[in-house]
This record gives sequence, C-alpha cells and structure tokens, in this order.
Amino acid sequence: MHHAECLAEIFGEPFGTLILTLSVIGIEVAVITAVMLTGDNTPTLARDTMFSVLMIVLNGLVGLSLLLGGRRHGLQAFNLSGANAYLVVLLPVAITSLLLPSFTQSAPGGGLSPLQTVFQITMSIILYGVFLVFQTVQSPMAFQQPQLENNKPEQHQTHHQTLEVKGTIFHSAGLALTLIPLVLMSKKLAIYVDFGIAQVGAPVALGGFIVAIMILTPEALAAFDAAKQNQLQRAVNICLGSALATIGLTVPAVLIAGMIVGLPVELGLESPEIVLLALSLSISIVTFVGSRTNALQGVVHLAVFFAYVVLIFDV
Repeated sequence: MHHAECLAEIFGEPFGTLILTLSVIGIEVAVITAVMLTGDNTPTLARDTMFSVLMIVLNGLVGLSLLLGGRRHGLQAFNLSGANAYLVVLLPVAITSLLLPSFTQSAPGGGLSPLQTVFQITMSIILYGVFLVFQTVQSPMAFQQPQLENNKPEQHQTHHQTLEVKGTIFHSAGLALTLIPLVLMSKKLAIYVDFGIAQVGAPVALGGFIVAIMILTPEALAAFDAAKQNQLQRAVNICLGSALATIGLTVPAVLIAGMIVGLPVELGLESPEIVLLALSLSISIVTFVGSRTNALQGVVHLAVFFAYVVLIFDV
C-alpha cells in the first residue's frame, strides 16, 4: 500500500488509484484460483468470494468512508461523472455474471453453458477495457477531485504529506517485489482457510468473506485515509474501482481457469444474495446520484453490510 500510495502521488488521479486497484485484483485472482485448485471441489467458492468483495466494498468500505469523512467534514464533494462511469459499467457486468445464471436453464445450478461462458468472458473484458480507455485517455478529469469555490485549499494539501516519495522506478519495483510473495503464498493461504472453516464447522460462504477481507485491507486503509483527508473522489475511485475490477477482471480469470483445469464454476447467487446485491446496487446509485455525500448515507450502507454478515451465518 505504501508503494501504491507513493505512485499515486507521482502520477495523480486516476492513475494512482488504478495502480492500487489492479495490484489488489491481481492478489484476488491468485488467491481465488489457488483456493479453487487446492481445496475441495467447491463450485461456488469463487462466487462467494466475489460476492463478498462486492458487499464489503459497496457497503462496508463505502459506508465507513462516508461516515468517517462526513463526521469530520460534513458534506463531501466528488465528481459525479466519474462515479456514474463506474456504476454504468458495473451494473450490466454484475447482473449478467452473478444474477442471470440463477435464472437460466442451459446449465445446472448457477453455472454457465459453454456459449454463456465465452460471452461472459468476452463482454467483461471488452467493457472493462473500454472503461479503462475512458478513465485514462478520454476523460481522466472525471476521476479527479472537483475544486469548488467553498473548498478550503488546505483541506486538499494534507493528503500524502507524510509520504517519502523517492521515484517512479523505486516504488514500481517495490510494489512488484511486495506483491510477488503475496501471490506465491496464496496457495498456503488457501490451505489454512479451507482447514480452519472445516475445523469449526463454519458456513462455506465464510471462506469467501475471510479471503475478501484479507484482499481488501490495503484498499480499505487507503479509502479511509482519503475520506478523512476530504479527498472523497479518491475514496470513490478506490471503492467503486475495486468493485468494477472484481467483476470485470476476476470473473473472466476464474472462468478461464475453470475451463483450463476442468473445474465447474457456479456464479449464480441464491435468492437472499440476489436481494442483497440488488439492494446494494440500488443504494449505490442513490448515493452517487448527486455531487455530495454525507454521514447518513454511510450509516445506510453499513446497515446493509451488517445484514450481509448476518446472512452468512443465518440464511
């Protein structure tokens, strides 16, 4: 996280957040794939992990960021165009990958037929690729903190002021070197997660929740810090960017891995999870329909997050 923060200071938004997001998603793909290949044949493991990431990000991270920032600064401003860009891509990819398979009949359970698998992989990659072009080339300003007349300049100068930025090559190498051990240890992590859940007799979905918490810790810390420093746009970029990358990149990676090793992958959610995901997406649209947020919206997101935690243990 330190090296990603320094690179964010060097490159600015949205490139800084994108570096952090892609780094964390790389860990997520490695961990999920390792758990799939190491543990028991659990077709829903990848789905549970991705669903956990969405619930943690859209409700836990967003809610706590809005609450922390709202209590300290009151109303906080962000760029509406950037938030809308995340959501407009997230909606079709999330619904077609996690909701639609629950209602189709061409594959058993919540699985995808070969044709649906190819379509989902292709659509997810294309949509995320087009989004990256929009974010980095066409409209990078849409993902930067808006400068309002009533904003105090000093509120935006404290972010990263404690970082010791040394250089692009140094921090890029540091980021790569610190990511490699995490990826290599993902297989060992998978064994401990599977063993621990089996020992205590916990629900299978708890495994996805634990993996998601560990994966999202760097982004959570960065988002909370940005919100407290009144840099809400950076927090929005981290949270919504992580949610979009989870669906846009992790779903194709998991489906491709399942095809290569011949493991079944079920992405379709159960009915209670469908309700929670639909509620989370709806609240996110309402939250980011304006250009300012407040602590009340954060409390609402956190309420849905705790409803999800309860659902893990008592469906």
